[in-house]
Amino acid sequence: MLRITQYLTLSILLFMLGCIKAPKTTKQITAAQILGNPNYLAISYGGYREKSRDLQPSINELKDDMKLLSAMGIKVLRTYNVQLPQAPNILKAITQLKTEDPSFEMYVMLGAWIDCKNAWTGLEPNHEVESEHNESEIARAVALAQQYPDIVKIIAVGNEAMVHWATSYFVRPNVILKWVNHLQNLKIKGNLPKDLWITSSDDFSSWGGGDPAYHTEDLNNLIKSVDYISMHTYPMHNTHYNPAFWLMPEDEINLSDNEKIESAMLRSLEFAKKQYDSVANYMKSLGVNKPIHIGETGWATVSNGHYSANGSRACDEYKSGRYYELIREWTNKNNISCFYFEAFDEQWKDAANPMGSENHFGLINLKGEAKYAIWDLVDKGVFEGLTRDGNPIKKTYKGDKKALIKEVLTPPVAMSVLH
Repeated sequence: MLRITQYLTLSILLFMLGCIKAPKTTKQITAAQILGNPNYLAISYGGYREKSRDLQPSINELKDDMKLLSAMGIKVLRTYNVQLPQAPNILKAITQLKTEDPSFEMYVMLGAWIDCKNAWTGLEPNHEVESEHNESEIARAVALAQQYPDIVKIIAVGNEAMVHWATSYFVRPNVILKWVNHLQNLKIKGNLPKDLWITSSDDFSSWGGGDPAYHTEDLNNLIKSVDYISMHTYPMHNTHYNPAFWLMPEDEINLSDNEKIESAMLRSLEFAKKQYDSVANYMKSLGVNKPIHIGETGWATVSNGHYSANGSRACDEYKSGRYYELIREWTNKNNISCFYFEAFDEQWKDAANPMGSENHFGLINLKGEAKYAIWDLVDKGVFEGLTRDGNPIKKTYKGDKKALIKEVLTPPVAMSVLH
């Protein structure tokens, strides 16, 4: 009888132990697993609500934004600098959300801003010498990557810091190369996680895809030093600056307006693909083969300048939404990460001109309204129970597509057609 009792006791104990779930081990996902993975959609993020970055978003506001982005399927954010509180506060906000819900998943491509000497000072920028502030910016990025290794998976050295049209602040590639090598050496020494990826995020031309003036030995060495290339492509901007692809050709004159617009948007996607391919071709010409992802691309919904009715007629919610759909479709299919620009409208970018296109690249506007690009997500109910600045997420135009379409213009006719 004793043996039976002991056996039953042991059996009950083993059963109870079997019912106790082992503590979950935190799986550390790496940049190599995230980038190019369509299950980890990426976006460029700024949480600024006001006309000045002096007014920083609170931790709670950032948490609300993270919840909205997570509901959209976004799992990777791109930030731009670490000298202001926003980036460290984003990391705090994500950490709090992960504490509240261990299944919450969000990672960061942490940007370190790089300038030339005299940038933003009123003095003549010296593009041959770097700013004395770059060292401390890199140090702050390193400290955050060390503090939040579970969240920071990428450091980007500079944003459009090498492209020559960034006349206020651009530097030569040797500056970016210097800091990329510095970070790679910290990985080798064990001062940064070995699986942290290092890049620079810049215009396609800065990566060798355009003007041969960029084809320097320093750029070639930079391409060999980064873990992947983060390139920018903006068909929307090029509807003004390089409009040949955008203007309506002769064989489309008799198409319906819908067909003309669709054809223009498909040409815009091809334009972005060609810029991507041009970078890939230059990289391969160096005997290098590494991933290339899109660090920025986007399409504004409003413009009173180059892209307005008096300009290229590119900006409206329909074209923006169609571009978003096309670029996501292509990049997801081809395992390219696309840090779409951007999550929310930010009015500080062109504070003196409320209708300026730079203020209107977001998928969600400052009223908490989802633009046409993500109306389908509202229909699916993914935002239920979530708010931005107290506003539930509703559709722009009250969801009236006919009202939206009334504002959509066809591209201008090519001059060759008029002669």
